[in-house]
Amino acid sequence: MKLLGVLLVLAAGSVQGRADMGPVFRVDFTNPGLTPAKWSIEMHPDGTAHFHSEPGEKTAVQLHAIEPGALDRDIRLSREFADRAFGTAHRHRFFGEACESHLKVAFQGAKTFTYTGPDGTGSCEFNYSKSKDIQALGESLVAVASTVVEGARLELLLQHDPLGLDQEMRFMKEASEDGRLQQMGAIEPILTKLAEDEDVMERVRRDARQLLQDGAK
Repeated sequence: MKLLGVLLVLAAGSVQGRADMGPVFRVDFTNPGLTPAKWSIEMHPDGTAHFHSEPGEKTAVQLHAIEPGALDRDIRLSREFADRAFGTAHRHRFFGEACESHLKVAFQGAKTFTYTGPDGTGSCEFNYSKSKDIQALGESLVAVASTVVEGARLELLLQHDPLGLDQEMRFMKEASEDGRLQQMGAIEPILTKLAEDEDVMERVRRDARQLLQDGAK
């Protein structure tokens, strides 16, 4: 009887634990022609998130370039960005509807949005969405993933090719300004490290500080 009682308590705790779990927004991206070829972001309402990626086959150009391998790391996104993602999920019935436009557009990558929470669940997949806000959110998430990968590339350059940081940071500034990179807070640790590292070029330190300031807005 004691054993049965313990099992019942554990089972009740497990059920309660699932009930207390907050909502989760997840995006899975696949495009064999890109590096990384697969990645996912799992996000919570407070902006805490996890990024995972798998590299694809390297092209002839990439064989001699510094490219991050598989990534698996926690990241921090802004609360405003998380509100946007979860708000989109609620407006579209937790993605329990078709969101592909079926327009004849170039393949941009297969994106799957999934919402899981106590208030509902749903999922939809698209290359180009018929919904403007789903399409825009997809583009922003691609930009976030690009930011995380760029952060990993900065880590490798700092270790193996410090002189290459200057060109990479110039690209990042341009890409941040035009929206190709978003949510610089996701790579705050490496940007802070570069901003404070007296062994790297002053221009790199200045650009890192600028990106940190832009990410805080």
